[in-house]
Amino acid sequence: MSQHNALYAQSGGVTSVINASACGLIQTARQHTDKIHKVFAARNGIIGALTEDLIDTSFESDSDIAALRYTPAGAFGSCRHKLGSFEKHRAQYERLIEVFAAHNIRYFFYNGGGDSQDTAYKVSQISQTLKYPITAIGIPKTIDNDLPFTDNSPGFGSVAKYVAVSIREAGLDVASMALTSTKIFVLEVMGRHTGWIAAASGLAHEKEGDAPHIILFPEIAFNAEKFLERVQQCVKKFGYCAIVASEGIHNADGSFISESGLVDAFGHKQLGGVAPVIANLIKEKLGYKYHWALADYLQRAARHIASKVDVEQSYALGKAAVELALAGKNAIMPIIVRDSNQPYRWSIGEAPLEKVANVEVKMPREYITEDGFGITPAGREYLLPLIQGEDYPPFHHGLPQYVQLKNKAVAKKLETSFQV
Repeated sequence: MSQHNALYAQSGGVTSVINASACGLIQTARQHTDKIHKVFAARNGIIGALTEDLIDTSFESDSDIAALRYTPAGAFGSCRHKLGSFEKHRAQYERLIEVFAAHNIRYFFYNGGGDSQDTAYKVSQISQTLKYPITAIGIPKTIDNDLPFTDNSPGFGSVAKYVAVSIREAGLDVASMALTSTKIFVLEVMGRHTGWIAAASGLAHEKEGDAPHIILFPEIAFNAEKFLERVQQCVKKFGYCAIVASEGIHNADGSFISESGLVDAFGHKQLGGVAPVIANLIKEKLGYKYHWALADYLQRAARHIASKVDVEQSYALGKAAVELALAGKNAIMPIIVRDSNQPYRWSIGEAPLEKVANVEVKMPREYITEDGFGITPAGREYLLPLIQGEDYPPFHHGLPQYVQLKNKAVAKKLETSFQV
């Protein structure tokens, strides 16, 4: 097989372990230089591919690439940009082929969530339509844990660990002051349509009285009367109430509890802060003093407390992407397969991108308690293995040490520019 180049890109909201997938991919490609000459990275995701803004990773030392394994965020930049249909946006696809051809790129690896897998699938299809040989492999990533086929989505396990630890620690804080001070604490976590992250907080609830006392899921319509009754019961019984609310909780009519009226680049509604809405409702109806917090970017950037399982799986999927491409596979996504629960064992499988793209997996109802405010033993059995183990980055002067790559640009070869 003759040498060709590969292009890797990161897409969507970044995570604390997406760079571990990049590490696995680049390290594996460097072991196959007879087939892959260089790995280029697209700066800021697919936008970098369209604008011929490429990074030559061969200028990075082996030690710096290895350091990606414990460095959070997107080392090459990410974006929220969805490719339109081929019929309406043919110029975008022709431009991609033009860039691929100019830089002898025959392998395309796109690391992201459902919308990103849609992009990877579309790229795999244009190779046939526009007669250019390109192998496209999607690499799963999303803290929302909503991708189909894979047992879990890389990035989720570390967010799950962060949220469970945070509500346990905050719960202890509130409990210690509840007699004379704050009685209500609300932690808002990400999750527009799925409650996986909120559910993970339930792992901290190991016995009666442990935080969180109430979890609010997007899968369960919000009932204010029922909710306030439970808050009142918790305060009377435990002295305080710790609540975890998913940003996407909604009313019975489907409207979000908190909606800003804006949409993002993927067309998703932008959600405002649900935590203050919930806290103010409690204050207005029950009169309790409250505090609320947004986990926000902290939950997905917290590499210092990443799940070891999550790191290992993320790395393995980056590695598998290269191996599958070199084995002649195309238009697929490597996935995590759960082989057993006790002990938790997993392996790498694969799924067709055509069936992965734009499919959103919600929490099974059997993972949520009958009252809609907690997780069941089945939910705990699924979630608990994903937060296991610690994989600390190196620390210096009390702070984690993360790598910043050179990200040296590849010289442009095309005369024409492209506006995204």
